[in-house]
Amino acid sequence: MRRIRVSVVGAGWYAAENHIPVLAARDDVVLDGVCRLGADPLTRVRDHFGFAFASEDHRDVLARRPDAVVVASPHHLHYVHARDAIEAGCHVLCEKPMTLVPAEAWDLVARAKARNRHLLIANGYHYLPKLARLRALIAAGCIGRIEHLACTFVSATRSVFEGPVGLARWRTSFFRPDPATWQDPAQGGGFAYGQLSHSIALTLWLAGLNATAVGARTGPKGAADLFDAAWVSFDGGAIGSVSGAGGLPEGQRALLGLQLVGSEGALDLAVHRDHIAIHRHDGTSTGFAFAPGDLVYRCDGPVHALVDLAQGRGENLSPGAVGAATVAVIEAIQRSARANGATVEIAGPSRPLARVS
Repeated sequence: MRRIRVSVVGAGWYAAENHIPVLAARDDVVLDGVCRLGADPLTRVRDHFGFAFASEDHRDVLARRPDAVVVASPHHLHYVHARDAIEAGCHVLCEKPMTLVPAEAWDLVARAKARNRHLLIANGYHYLPKLARLRALIAAGCIGRIEHLACTFVSATRSVFEGPVGLARWRTSFFRPDPATWQDPAQGGGFAYGQLSHSIALTLWLAGLNATAVGARTGPKGAADLFDAAWVSFDGGAIGSVSGAGGLPEGQRALLGLQLVGSEGALDLAVHRDHIAIHRHDGTSTGFAFAPGDLVYRCDGPVHALVDLAQGRGENLSPGAVGAATVAVIEAIQRSARANGATVEIAGPSRPLARVS
């Protein structure tokens, strides 16, 4: 298989924790360029992983014309870095949230399509066992026309989004996360952009629905959000709720549940219990067999997919269109919360996500 040159823009905590080690373990990847701020940490990550080139300016890295780029910079910088990588002719894996502004996210989708480049979002849940099969069953009508959905996500992240401590396990990471990325609302800090970007993306990807309006509350006021709840309307008449909080005690597995109710049955997905079941009105039920921990979150799938797609094979299970639609919902949640829960419309392309690749 052809070896491809991959560069990383934003080599901070999660890139050094996940993306770069996954790339480095592949024989068909050459670690070409790496970018981050700070001369000492930049030298450290270059030497530790064996990158051929390093610069604090992402344009220097892109000037080397790598085949693919991982964008893992702070949230508010994703648009510029991903845009420039696409324009340089690279396939791109962008960390979530894709951007903070829906128009910028949809612009990235359009640019990638115009230049025939693959654009992936780092939504690792999509690549866990059997979830692609589940999506295909839903699209084929296993529960009929979706009428209602409910998604909840509770994770052990409160100390990430408030205060100076952060998760204890991060004290032993290659780099520690920058608190501004996670705690400054102006930079996308808070639970909605930091965590609902997982669960909303999974919901939209599985259900194949476009959200059209939102009403939401978040809290606490005046700081990065720690808990969120929203009702959502979708095209085709479906309604639902998405909610979550960062209050789970550290060390506990995240609680992620999704229920879809359709005209012909219902689906229950409990990721934290490795459980999927489909129950139909005709009396049939379908279950999925999992080993304990099969659905524990990991994010190697998007990284492997980036490399495979750059080599002309594989499938993009976390496409930019889903990332953009997710950003549109989160931004609407924030707008509605600022307006005391008033209904806000969601802007963006109206074509069904189920037909977007």
